[in-house]
Amino acid sequence: MLLRISLAALVGVMIGYERRRSSAPAGIRTLALVSMGSGTFTVISIFAFSTIEGEFVRDPARIAAQVATGIGFIGAGTIIRSGTSVRGLTTATGIWVAAALGMAAGSGLYVLAIGGALLAMLILAFFPRKPGHRNGDDEADVEEGVRH
Repeated sequence: MLLRISLAALVGVMIGYERRRSSAPAGIRTLALVSMGSGTFTVISIFAFSTIEGEFVRDPARIAAQVATGIGFIGAGTIIRSGTSVRGLTTATGIWVAAALGMAAGSGLYVLAIGGALLAMLILAFFPRKPGHRNGDDEADVEEGVRH
């Protein structure tokens, strides 16, 4: 179980590294914790619940659905709309993907978790947003008029 959670954290670190490189609001620590948390919820949903007779009652889909909902709220908190400009969509999507890959690791789908993280990193690194395009979160302004 600890291997699954560790792999989930590693997957989040991989995606978070790229987000930190892009100066996004959520980086290594945030995405590692989101991924590890979703992996932990998944492991719990698979192994932790039993009936009075001692037989396991496994319904990972229930907790998986709740993880997806909870992550939606976290992602929504990273999206900022200012006039016609929207920032934080890539970060919110990165959080969502990190959670899904954490759930894959928590389920024991190691190849999917690592392969998905590598694919996410490739997409983020090699498909940057259009030059001069103001939407996205790669150039987030923390305060009005201040660019980082």
